[in-house]
Amino acid sequence: MLEPFEYDFFVRGAAAATLAGGLCGLIGVYVVLRRMAYVGHGLSHAIFGGAVVSYALSVNFFLGASAWGFASAMLINLAARKRKIGEDAAIGVVTTASFALGVAIISRFQTFTRSFDAALFGNILAVGGGDVLAIAAVSAAAAVGVFVGYKRILFTTFDPETAGFYGVPTAWVDALFSLTLAAVIVVSLQTLGVTMIAAAIVIPPVTARLLTNDFNRMTLLSTGIGAGCGLGGVYASWHLDIASGPSVVLVSASAFLAALAWSALRDKLAASAWRSRDRT
Repeated sequence: MLEPFEYDFFVRGAAAATLAGGLCGLIGVYVVLRRMAYVGHGLSHAIFGGAVVSYALSVNFFLGASAWGFASAMLINLAARKRKIGEDAAIGVVTTASFALGVAIISRFQTFTRSFDAALFGNILAVGGGDVLAIAAVSAAAAVGVFVGYKRILFTTFDPETAGFYGVPTAWVDALFSLTLAAVIVVSLQTLGVTMIAAAIVIPPVTARLLTNDFNRMTLLSTGIGAGCGLGGVYASWHLDIASGPSVVLVSASAFLAALAWSALRDKLAASAWRSRDRT
C-alpha cells in the first residue's frame, strides 16, 4: 500500500497534487458562487497558449503563463462589459484564440509536443521540487489574501452592485481574483493538466455545497475535499497506470456522487420526519 511513497518523484507528485487540490478547492468556492465555472474552464485553455509562448521565447514558465492568464482574464472582463458582447462570447473568443495559438506553435515546432503532454493531461513524473514550492507559495498567498480580504471578497461575490455602492473597490477585487485564479491554474498544470483543471476547481465546492449551507463550512470542506481528492487521485493513478489529471477528477467525481446520494437520502429522511410530525 505504501510502496509508491518510497519513490521521491511520487512523493513530490503527491505533495503537489494535495496542495493543488486544496488550492483549487479554496478558490473554487468563489468561482462557483460567482457563477464563473466557464471562466475557469476557458482560462485554463488560454493559459496553455501562454505556456507555449513562454517556452518558445525562453521566458520563465510561471511568470510568462501567469502574465498571459491575467491578461486574458482582464480582456474577458473588458469585453464582457460591452453590452453587445456577452461574457460567454468573450470567453469563447479570447480562450479559443489563445489555445489555438499554442497548438499552432506546437504544430510548427514538433519538439514541443512531448514537453506539453503533461500540461494537457497532467503527469506526476514531470513535477519537480520547484513546482511543489510554487504551489505552496501560491497556496499561502491565496490563503492570506482570502483571510485579509474576506469581507470585501464575500460582499463582491454575492452582491457586487451594492458592494460598489458602499465603497468596496470591486474592480480591484475582480482584478486580484483574476490574477489569483490565473496563478492557481498555472501552478496546477503539471499535476492536473489543462483539460482537467476546471473540473478540479468546480467539483470540490459543488460537493461541499451539497453537504452544508454554511459559507465558512463550505470553504473548509471544499479545501479539504480538493486536497483529499488530489492525494487520492495521484495514488490511484499509480496503481491504475493512468495520467494524474484524469485520476484526480474521477476521484473528485466519485466524492460528488457520494455527496449527492447522501444529500438525497438526508432530504428524504427530513421529509419523512416532517410528515411524521404532521400526523402527530
